[in-house]
Amino acid sequence: MSLRNIFLQHIAQTSPAPIGLEMERAEGIYIYDTDGKEYIDMISGFSVANIGHGHPKVIQAVQEQAAKYMHLIVYGEYIQQPQVAYAKLLTQLLPPSLNCVYFTNSGTEATEGAIKLAKRVTNRSKIISFNKAYHGSTQGALSVMGDEYFRNAYRPLLPDIFHFDFNSDEAIEAIDSNTACVIMETVQAEAGIVKPDTDWIKALRKKCDKHRVLLILDEIQAGFGRTGSLWAFEQYDIVPDILLLGKALGGGMPLGAFVADKRLMDCFTYNPVLGHITTFGGHPVSCAAGMAGLEVLLEGNCIDAIKAKEELMVDLIQHPAIITKRSCGLWMAVEFDSFETNHAVIKKCIEKGLISDWFLFNDKSMRIAPPLIITEEELRKMCGLIMESMEEIDMR
Repeated sequence: MSLRNIFLQHIAQTSPAPIGLEMERAEGIYIYDTDGKEYIDMISGFSVANIGHGHPKVIQAVQEQAAKYMHLIVYGEYIQQPQVAYAKLLTQLLPPSLNCVYFTNSGTEATEGAIKLAKRVTNRSKIISFNKAYHGSTQGALSVMGDEYFRNAYRPLLPDIFHFDFNSDEAIEAIDSNTACVIMETVQAEAGIVKPDTDWIKALRKKCDKHRVLLILDEIQAGFGRTGSLWAFEQYDIVPDILLLGKALGGGMPLGAFVADKRLMDCFTYNPVLGHITTFGGHPVSCAAGMAGLEVLLEGNCIDAIKAKEELMVDLIQHPAIITKRSCGLWMAVEFDSFETNHAVIKKCIEKGLISDWFLFNDKSMRIAPPLIITEEELRKMCGLIMESMEEIDMR
């Protein structure tokens, strides 16, 4: 039996049509299949590989930590140097009120922990979320997901969840003294890169402050330089009460986190004790890898070049079949007239050695989010192949 058939039979499938490429290795912005074909990773493993694949410093950190110790005990009992060092570095790069880190296994689990924390701190249950929002697929995260197609099959979900359109006045009006939290992506990812209006997000922050409502910003995809600043919220002159991190946080290893003020996080230590626990959250090897990855990102100064790369990408991708383009840093949605057109372009890109995909809640748009380390020459090559792909299919 071929490896593909074994994959289809024994690996739980999440869609009827996986990409299905058999990969062998990855380095920098490239992934190589078992036939030796080279692909530019235009989605960076969904913003995991912001510094590219297989960076020597990250590999060294993984090897050194694995040789010292891996899992020892349930999270939060032993003092483990990789967790402590990484939490310290992260909080040094965040506003003073975001000074305490709870490491999880994934971004979804960070969502779960943040929702629990908001309900515990406020003693309220009402949660405001947004249509076309994605915060993960577990029961709590699914409850705040902004798409009924995905929610409906798993009801009943968490009660007291209210969904509104992003950038809508109705969302701000709904914030009141019964609200525990507002949870939102700083930039909506799976909607196809939708940014908040600056005045709107500031007004939302102000309304949260008025009613002592916690603002949870999800930067699981938007964080770690993807939007052109280390944290996307920096561009809007606001600070969340709880910040969700994941994806690039682990440097390629599984890791998530939610970050808040210690006075909030301390609510997990009593009534009940062990208010939120995890076995593998903050795994020492993942923390070592993540810290090495963040140091590479900071030392390389590649964030400073992202805006120029964004402008170049926007300028180079031009075609009459494109309905619109939305970008935020090295993160772009190229929208066509239909899923069929988009799918045809993506298939042609894969044939030419470019890995892309569509967005969960916007299947007419092609996702472009290469590793932040991509050079101008590589960016030009990537955009040229995208344009060739568009020219070679019939989009009349």
